[in-house]
Amino acid sequence: MDDLVSVEGETPMALDIIGAGFGRTGTDSLREALTVLGFGPCHHMYEIRDNPEKIEPWYDYFCNGAPLDLDLLFEGYRSQVDWPGAHLWRESAARYPDAKVILSVRDPEGWYQSYSKTIKMFRETEMPPEEAHKRRMQEFIEVFLGDRFDTKERAIKEFDRHVEDVKSTISPDRLLVFELGSGWEPLCRFLEVPVPDRDYPHTNSSVSFQQSNIELSKDQS
Repeated sequence: MDDLVSVEGETPMALDIIGAGFGRTGTDSLREALTVLGFGPCHHMYEIRDNPEKIEPWYDYFCNGAPLDLDLLFEGYRSQVDWPGAHLWRESAARYPDAKVILSVRDPEGWYQSYSKTIKMFRETEMPPEEAHKRRMQEFIEVFLGDRFDTKERAIKEFDRHVEDVKSTISPDRLLVFELGSGWEPLCRFLEVPVPDRDYPHTNSSVSFQQSNIELSKDQS
């Protein structure tokens, strides 16, 4: 595990919720759900995408060899889901021992199909010069994803291994394995909060991901 940096001065906000699930396991819907339940702001890859100034500490850690400073990476956030934060679930669980851990999961075949139409496509899309921010995102995504998902067989094996790794590491009383489509009840029971009088969020389909994240060339259209 990387050495963690302690921030001097005021005690930073500690995460209450650590999301350990891979991207494309309903993390954007989970982000909205946690916000509705009062556990926001919630960190997600979209926080980096939509706020270019937030990329620097992540880029420095993954690409420039900066020490891991979780308090800096999650400064101002009460919860975290999705990559890149989910890549650091083990370190976050150690840094924030009182935080609960949510492992969002789905059928591995369905996950891979969603990954292929979204994150994989984003990794492989050549961004135009004016999209420098997204090019930097691609760079640090390549660092933490590497070649683990190069083939479908390897990707699904990695997905299954990750799920078992989290389940065997985090104590059951601290962990919720949250199946895609489960809705409010298991989440609210785990967090000990009332079930809201509204539908569970459903966001971030593959099509909306492509529209929001990927500038397709004419040849790819």
